Amino acid sequence: MKTRLACADFTFPLLPHDQALQLVAMLGFTGIDIGLFEGRSHLWPSRELAQPRRAGTRLRKRLAAAGLQPADVFLQLDGDFRPWAVNHPDAARRQTARESFARLLDYASACGCGHVTLLPGVHVTGESLSASTARAVDELAWRVAQAQAAGLVLGVEAHVGSLVPTPEAAARLVASVPGLTLTLDYTHFTRRGMSDARVEPLIALASHFHVRGARRGRLQERYCRNTIDYERVYTVMGEVRYRGWVGIEYVWIDWEHCNECDNVSETVLFRDLFRRLSTATQSR
Repeated sequence: MKTRLACADFTFPLLPHDQALQLVAMLGFTGIDIGLFEGRSHLWPSRELAQPRRAGTRLRKRLAAAGLQPADVFLQLDGDFRPWAVNHPDAARRQTARESFARLLDYASACGCGHVTLLPGVHVTGESLSASTARAVDELAWRVAQAQAAGLVLGVEAHVGSLVPTPEAAARLVASVPGLTLTLDYTHFTRRGMSDARVEPLIALASHFHVRGARRGRLQERYCRNTIDYERVYTVMGEVRYRGWVGIEYVWIDWEHCNECDNVSETVLFRDLFRRLSTATQSR
């Protein structure tokens, strides 16, 4: 399996965006994951999505100048994932979130990206899990239809604190929304002590993949202390004919100890691991 490797622009938030793009290219990546995270990334949705086609076209030119292809655009409308959750009980908020998603599709198309990522929703305080899930299914089904009409793939990331905190719940959500896929990140499950074996079936449901080190109790960890068997992950990717990008996704934020790694060094270590695996597979 020939691996397409990407790195996230939000891995290097202390650099100006153009320098972050240059660094990603200098590290030998051909793809880049773009974060639209309100208040905490280089590019904020409140700015970029005001005129999405114009902003997306501008980004496309900047990426081309750096020699990079957009692998994913990840939208988060707030630093807290609850106020704008896709299944928020307030209908007006849900409508605003839908409008932002429609603009996201225009933005992604204009920048030349075929994949977008959202968060899957939350278990709303004060209501049953089934009610929260039903609302999330309805909202995600609408988004899948919009994405497919635009020729784009939608993935959701099952994350710590989300509606789908286990691999089994994530699989059920995907099964409930035809066309929905996963932006799969083992680390959110590993942090809670779940085994690789429980997460592995989700690879077949993934359209995008995030890689970084993790262990029980740590969402982000150094390569040398990582407990996820990425060699096994790579093998299964080949078995299920995974064709998406593999994004090395170290982050640097004051949350979940995610500002305690040397992101450049850890990114290089995982980059080299996947290069070795790809080379070994192609030489067989």
